[in-house]
Amino acid sequence: MNLKEELFQIASKSREAAWSMAKLTSPVKNQILKDTADLLLTRQEEIIKINQGDVQKAKEKNLSSALIDRLTLTPQRIKGMADGLADVINLPDPVGEVVKMWKRPNGLQVGKMRVPIGVIGFIYESRPNVTIDATALCLKSGNAIILRGGSESFDSNQILVDILKTALQNNKVSGDAVQYIPVTDRQAVSELVKLDEFIDLIIPRGGKDLIRTVVE
Repeated sequence: MNLKEELFQIASKSREAAWSMAKLTSPVKNQILKDTADLLLTRQEEIIKINQGDVQKAKEKNLSSALIDRLTLTPQRIKGMADGLADVINLPDPVGEVVKMWKRPNGLQVGKMRVPIGVIGFIYESRPNVTIDATALCLKSGNAIILRGGSESFDSNQILVDILKTALQNNKVSGDAVQYIPVTDRQAVSELVKLDEFIDLIIPRGGKDLIRTVVE
């Protein structure tokens, strides 16, 4: 399977999962987030061990100390990710909220209601904690997400995505609601943005080169 076919499969699975995500109740979404937080803490040693591999590779490539610091996961940072999930749990569920109502001249009552976007593509660099932060907000708002992290944090992101998928599946929700692009080639970003029949929104977070790749 070539890169285009692989991305097509990922995006189509995300689209299918998005229909189920949009129907989830607040208690189920919050339980998924709570289970994710619990798994982060119980699998902390495994996460740190895998992350140390990414850090070592970054040092061998002589990457900057600032980037290596952003890449590094510690017990304190993992706890911070778990605490961040608790904060998202405490946020009100935006889905179904009516934000405006008005009456037409013919007496018809019209309103605006918040609904899930669908499938969100999130492209980011360096910080593996973004994998958890971005996904938490997408899940809380009833969306599926496709993640594409930086090459330097590839293995760290993979285990975090595995934890997210486990939390989804433990609550009888498709793990396809969280997808991770399993290649580091920048070409994957260019191909991903073309899949607009499946992906409703692309959010790039990173340097000028990444932004340029997404918007051009």
